[in-house]
Amino acid sequence: MRVLISGAGVAGPTLAWFLARSGARITILEKAPSLLPHGQNVDMQGSAVTVIKKMGLLDEFRRFNTKECGTQIVNSKGQPIAPFPISEGSMTSFTSEFEILRGDLAKLLHEATKDHPNVDYVFGTTIKQVVTNDDESVKVELSNGEVQEFDLLVAADGQWSKVRKQVFPSESVKVVPMGMYAAYYTIPRQPNDNDWWNVFFALRSRIITLRPDPHGTIRALFSHMPSTDAEEAEWRDASRGGRLAQEKLLKKTFADAGWQAPRILDAVDQAPDFYFHVIEQIKMSHWSNSRVVCLGDTAYAPSPLTGMGTSLALIGAYMLAGELSKLKEGEHPAKALAAYENEFRPFVDKEQKIPSFIPAIAHPGTAWKRVLLQSLLWVMSQIAKIPWVKNRVADAESDNDGFTLPDYPMFEAKRSQ
Repeated sequence: MRVLISGAGVAGPTLAWFLARSGARITILEKAPSLLPHGQNVDMQGSAVTVIKKMGLLDEFRRFNTKECGTQIVNSKGQPIAPFPISEGSMTSFTSEFEILRGDLAKLLHEATKDHPNVDYVFGTTIKQVVTNDDESVKVELSNGEVQEFDLLVAADGQWSKVRKQVFPSESVKVVPMGMYAAYYTIPRQPNDNDWWNVFFALRSRIITLRPDPHGTIRALFSHMPSTDAEEAEWRDASRGGRLAQEKLLKKTFADAGWQAPRILDAVDQAPDFYFHVIEQIKMSHWSNSRVVCLGDTAYAPSPLTGMGTSLALIGAYMLAGELSKLKEGEHPAKALAAYENEFRPFVDKEQKIPSFIPAIAHPGTAWKRVLLQSLLWVMSQIAKIPWVKNRVADAESDNDGFTLPDYPMFEAKRSQ
């Protein structure tokens, strides 16, 4: 089977790792000229950890751990109000045992696949046009002018996928706004920085956070929920504009936010990885069309609010590869694509459900709402310290996210050899 994957992030290379072991020939296209080292914290949960174990990459994954020791809510002076230290095997902290930077995870997956004889990476290249998609093959024109033919095209190019836009009608893709915007970037580390994920609730629906990384720098985040139609329009327009407009809006909105806002804003001009993000979910009525299938955020971006984006990408890639590995020679991939969606969609739908009070509860608009939120989190942090509570949470989690990861004979046979 000849497979073309658009996107060298998390889902694409994971899919390639498993497909290559089933004998498929894979080409991965990436629009960037090289692998980008940028990105904020991501983590794995539940069955995604099992996928990494099946790939034999868990030790390498741990080597790239951010070394974040937990999450703490801080006041305007940076003093901790509600600490949630990480506890191995327990989810009593907002920090996961399996924290890694997105760029480091992409590098790890690239290293694990780039030398396989069945995998080819092509950087600085995109799909200009999907020429045909029929019973015989899927034909594409690349940005370099080449026209190539494949048995399967996998769109793993993110929630704003250009491949998806070409192949799937707009009415089949639902974009669900969460009413929240975020800006991420890296800033220099200072001597008084610590290894906690420090979270500060500013007033007027603003959040500022600082997180450590394993590279001697600090990852900063601003998030905001516009409270008026005019403010929403201003932020929406900025999301479609360039970096200068986004930086200007960020400085305007957070100039008086307090805590470390001046330091972070002063560093934005020099940030090598500035990223302005509209927080949205992607929901598709169907994930495949003949020989084209969507994977990861392209098909089912759950938004950072769920903490499940990376996990769904890893598990989905494993599931798709597994179902494709069951096809007989010459069999149309539509059978495997339908099985992948049938088996995985119920879990995706469950993970995309977000309570109606999120993310508003974490963006207090007034002082009394902030006091209420901080008090609630303080109580939670005290309860989390109780040994039997930690044990109960650990027992309830135990790498079980409610999804049973199937074993695929071809992958299991390869592992035993």
